[in-house]
Amino acid sequence: MRKFVLFYNPVSGSAAFKGKLDMMVEAFQRRGALLIPYRTKAGGNDGLIDFVRELQPDGLIAAGGDGTVHEAANLIMKGKLDLPLGIIGSGTSNDFATYLGINEDLEKYFDTIVEGRTRRCDLGLVGEEYFINVASAGMMTSIAHEVAPSLKNALGKNAYYLKGLGELARFHSWKLKVLADGQAHEVEAYLFVIINSSTVGSMKHVAEGVEVDDGLLDFLAIRKVGVPQLMAIGKDLIAGRPVSEMDAVLHLQAESFTVSTEEALESDLDGEVGPMLPLTVQAIKRAIEVYC
Repeated sequence: MRKFVLFYNPVSGSAAFKGKLDMMVEAFQRRGALLIPYRTKAGGNDGLIDFVRELQPDGLIAAGGDGTVHEAANLIMKGKLDLPLGIIGSGTSNDFATYLGINEDLEKYFDTIVEGRTRRCDLGLVGEEYFINVASAGMMTSIAHEVAPSLKNALGKNAYYLKGLGELARFHSWKLKVLADGQAHEVEAYLFVIINSSTVGSMKHVAEGVEVDDGLLDFLAIRKVGVPQLMAIGKDLIAGRPVSEMDAVLHLQAESFTVSTEEALESDLDGEVGPMLPLTVQAIKRAIEVYC
């Protein structure tokens, strides 16, 4: 019998995933597979590594938002666990799952997992921490860190948009120095993202030419421009149109980036608080296997 560990976050999104546990256990049993739950806890889940080593499952399934997927990917890499990762998006933001299209039909996705259909994907590395989808810094990053969990659970991604609208009047820009594979660039920007997939902040297809298995990452910075240009960028993003070729956006593609600024600026890795700048990011080609 094939067996899978379910690494689930009981409070992600609207905290409703707990009510789906029995459905998932039954769905895997119906397919002749065993699902073994492992409940996440605040403060770290390094114990999952020994749990997985003891059970020797066929795969690990992360159920939660991007932060839960981020933690699961880091535990796989830290523990050198040679097993695929499944993703059940149940958080406020489920960008990597959305990009791969793996949560559109759960019954089909369960078949994919049990049948062992996978794809190898790149990861980004910052110091000793990996990210699976995005590293970022700037205005929207700070806004995301200020939104209360209760508001996220109540309003979902709309909580970020409402908070962002309230901050428009005091938008701040940073003078960034960027090294892309050693080539220097300077830009004054409101924010930047370094992305593995083209779905960011629940917005699909933010850039052209983005692939999760090409060994490259994409850097996009929104330049300091007027409100009309900012609104045009936002309109295209919400409509699912790429903004990477707009004059107001700096788009670079490389294996490694170093981003620095003279001001204090905190980063974000997959929706979780990251280190202060300067930030050095390296693409790790085809580092992790994902059910999809």
